[in-house]
Amino acid sequence: MDMIMLMAQGNLPLEGEANKLLQLHNRLTDLRIHSELRDNNTALMIHRPGGGGMPAWVFVGYGGTYFSWQSAQKRHPVSDVEGAAKVLAEYVSR
Repeated sequence: MDMIMLMAQGNLPLEGEANKLLQLHNRLTDLRIHSELRDNNTALMIHRPGGGGMPAWVFVGYGGTYFSWQSAQKRHPVSDVEGAAKVLAEYVSR
């Protein structure tokens, strides 16, 4: 079992950025958008539906207050995970 699944099941502590990214991953999964935690749980790679184009990479930045993507040109508050998931689902579906 990988580290992400252990954390998701509560078998390992999940802190800071990884927790925020895992919450975002879960909301994206609810929206049927495939994503996966990468780079030691510091980034979320979001695949585009249908497999076309490059994936979007999302990070927690700005002191842990925003999800950011597109070279930090786009961002959404981490306090609104559901809203961020909807914005990102729309972004990768273009």
